[in-house]
Amino acid sequence: MPSRKRVLVTGGAGFLGSHLCERLLADGADVLCVDNFFTGVKENIAHLLKDPYFELLRHDVTFPLYVEVDEIYNLACPASPIHYQYDPVQTTKTSVHGAINMLGLAKRTGAKILQASTSEIYGDPEVHPQTEDYRGSVNTIGPRACYDEGKRCAETLFFDYRRQLGVKIKVARIFNTYGPRMHPDDGRVVSNFIVQALQGKPITIYGDGRQTRSFCYVDDLIDGLVRLMTSPDEVTGPINIGNPREMTIGELAEKTVAMVGSGSSVEYRPLPADDPIQRCPDISLAKAKLGWAPKVVLEDGLARTIDYFRRTI
Repeated sequence: MPSRKRVLVTGGAGFLGSHLCERLLADGADVLCVDNFFTGVKENIAHLLKDPYFELLRHDVTFPLYVEVDEIYNLACPASPIHYQYDPVQTTKTSVHGAINMLGLAKRTGAKILQASTSEIYGDPEVHPQTEDYRGSVNTIGPRACYDEGKRCAETLFFDYRRQLGVKIKVARIFNTYGPRMHPDDGRVVSNFIVQALQGKPITIYGDGRQTRSFCYVDDLIDGLVRLMTSPDEVTGPINIGNPREMTIGELAEKTVAMVGSGSSVEYRPLPADDPIQRCPDISLAKAKLGWAPKVVLEDGLARTIDYFRRTI
């Protein structure tokens, strides 16, 4: 009987990581989930603990890790402004030191390694929609820079490890993703709106609500990551993984309130520093190289996410 592929998922108890662990187990992998539980929670992976091919290890990726694996998905890093701005120095360390440590592990073991990068590397974009060859418009000294620049530096490290040391790398630039297991207090717009609507509280919109985002359901996002990891070695990325359906924050608020059946009013607050006005991926490369495009429409994904929060908050 062929041996199972041994896959490490850093940040595996987080929103995206827990869904990825589920998918990898379903695909027949032996999964090592690593998390320091800064933003990840055990409830996200508690149902996996009885699976003989799932292992949980509390570890911080800013320290080296000595294990034997075939593939590494490096998802470890707080990803919402509230969480990554709580300890910005540690956020940068997680992106940079974490990348160095996981790339060193990949070099030693010969493992393929995928970096969960972000649309935030484009900053407040001057090109719309954003293509992978756009170099971004980022404030290097602003309050979001710990995340934006940390992720940009991690991409640099990944490509230098490939050029200099021959490490097999994959880089995915993840756009706004939503779905069950989002943290209710992470400050992200989908979870914010749903929780506020369910609790009958005012919906808080930062700015005038005309800024745009595009929202990808978590199952689609995970499928994109797995397709990238299993693609030929020459397909390194960076590749945008996200949903190109763009909408304003005001439209999302209206849709959420209507779907919840809430009487919530809307409150407008000042736009945070360096908050991007437009954010939408060009996914031509993902379609061409991975045969990937999102399948779950926003209304269906929101319904599943609302149902999750109804049961958990």
